[in-house]
Amino acid sequence: MKTKKPKQKVLVCMSGGVDSSVAAALLVSSKKYDVTGAFMINYDEPMPNGYSCYLPDYRDAVRVAAKLRIPILKLDFTKEYREKVLSYMFEEYEKGRTPNPDVMCNSYVKFGSWLKKAEELGFDYIATGHYANFFNGKLLKADDLNKDQTYFLHQLTLDQLDKTLFPIGKYTKPEVRALASKLDLPTAEKEESMGICFIGEVPMKEFLQKRIKPTPGNIVMSDGKVIGSHDGLPFYTIGERHVGVKTDKNEALYVVAKNIKTNELVVGYENDKLLYSKKIELERVNWINRVVLPLRCEVRLRHRQPLQKCLVKNIDSKIFIEFEKPQKAITPGQFAVLYKNDECLGGGAVK
Repeated sequence: MKTKKPKQKVLVCMSGGVDSSVAAALLVSSKKYDVTGAFMINYDEPMPNGYSCYLPDYRDAVRVAAKLRIPILKLDFTKEYREKVLSYMFEEYEKGRTPNPDVMCNSYVKFGSWLKKAEELGFDYIATGHYANFFNGKLLKADDLNKDQTYFLHQLTLDQLDKTLFPIGKYTKPEVRALASKLDLPTAEKEESMGICFIGEVPMKEFLQKRIKPTPGNIVMSDGKVIGSHDGLPFYTIGERHVGVKTDKNEALYVVAKNIKTNELVVGYENDKLLYSKKIELERVNWINRVVLPLRCEVRLRHRQPLQKCLVKNIDSKIFIEFEKPQKAITPGQFAVLYKNDECLGGGAVK
């Protein structure tokens, strides 16, 4: 008599949102895996009512797990998040750069600390509600290009991806919503969560001022003319519209550069040459698979930005990107993510 092979164990990361709820439901309905849910606490800050900011989402995750009849764990990663994501975010802002904490959270916490904990607990895989596909050793765009999240996953390694399942990668957002309704999941009508728990409704500038001391300086036009003063370079982003300062022209002003040495915020009009770049250097470069340079491919400088044609070069062991067309408002600290056809090759931070 043959012994039945035990199912592979999957720890599905349940955020309390509709995407991860459907991801869990699909794994359960496939009957291929032994599924356990997990709610990960990354930040714990009391709301005005005294409850932790994560509590509403945790309750939703528990309700979904009960509906699916799977166990759910509550795991605390506040220490790892504080050390690996928050510290990085503040350090980058203090340097006058604009970081993307979601990318680093995926790399170091979600697919780092979470994955390590899952392995310690005896799980074969983790699963998430990301819109992405992983097939034949390649990270591929989601079928729903409007929801594709490979931009945020480009810093992952093959080892991390090999141990990850993306159950909703082949579905569109409307299809995910429809599945949630069909399965009568408690989160079927839940609104999409935008932003980060620990910031909430507080403006980023106000949040940063808790840790970063204001260092006032001059606001100058790109020709050097002083037109006002700023609160500190960390509180401004390249390309953002600048308000509160008037010029002779009745046109909007934009942040076009930051002069760290002189502590000057440089502003200009929308067609200012300083706002456009034809070439950038990358740091923190991660290649998911081996690539041969120079390489003609496409790049995305912001999530959901249309892909731009480019040439990637290695010059004196440094990675540069040359754009076919000048790109507007490239922001140091943000990530440039590279694609060839449907494959996400990797990428790095703008230096």
